[in-house]
Amino acid sequence: MLKNSCIGRFAPSPSGPLHFGSLIAALGSYLSARAQHGTWWVRIEDIDPPRETEGAADTILKQLDHYGLHWDGDVLWQSRRTEAYLDILQQLISHHQSYFCHCSRRRIRQNGGYYDGHCRHLNLPAGQAALRFFQQHPVFSFTDRLRGDIVAHPSLAAEDFIIHRRDGLFAYNLAVVVDDHYQGVTEIVRGADLIEPTVRQISLYQQLGWPVPDYMHLPLVISPDGGKLSKQNHAPSLPADDPRPVLARALQFLGQPLAQPWRDLSRDELLKQAIIQWDPEKIPVNDALIPAG
Repeated sequence: MLKNSCIGRFAPSPSGPLHFGSLIAALGSYLSARAQHGTWWVRIEDIDPPRETEGAADTILKQLDHYGLHWDGDVLWQSRRTEAYLDILQQLISHHQSYFCHCSRRRIRQNGGYYDGHCRHLNLPAGQAALRFFQQHPVFSFTDRLRGDIVAHPSLAAEDFIIHRRDGLFAYNLAVVVDDHYQGVTEIVRGADLIEPTVRQISLYQQLGWPVPDYMHLPLVISPDGGKLSKQNHAPSLPADDPRPVLARALQFLGQPLAQPWRDLSRDELLKQAIIQWDPEKIPVNDALIPAG
């Protein structure tokens, strides 16, 4: 892997094409890395086939290219990382830092929504069980570069979370940590919808003895009805025509200034200017609608 003082990444799941909310996460991470003369990776998180849409991964890569967000090196595909995930799972099992659990979602809901460690000392066989991380050193807070100190719900921070699902799929919290460490990621710039699992991921970094990256969680784009703009809510795909007006609205959403009208600039000139003028302190904290363009 390349060695830089800053290494960022964008890691979409191929559950559909990129929309304006996805662009905010991609653009924010891209500008942050490039402004620090760093490396910017792209990773396709394709480890949950039931949620994936055929052809979405190729569409996402074409969209990033169309919007001028060119990544370094090769794309990393999580579907090709099975051996790496299994190695870490075996390490956690052999060091008694994980255990198998048969508890159903219904039981957990009946106990207030957080897992209570019921199977922790039962020494259950694998069978049709999920594998949980044995949380011995919970992380109750972390410092976000945009939002300052964030305190997690104590029950969430202390919960033994799933790292390998009952259906045989690798859990997000495991895969994201293993891959960010593998790629040498030093900063994670992503949407505020991923604030909650951050303390879990930090605890896993620490348990494995790996350096913890910096975190910055960007505001979310909300739809007119007040919900988060997302693929699940059928957010429209990014336009396939002139990317400049959409990039200009994305920069406006992120609180970034434009020294001259974007119509006078090419796409690459617009991005170059945005890199030079990137100022994280101007990013708003509150979620907002797409700016009018």
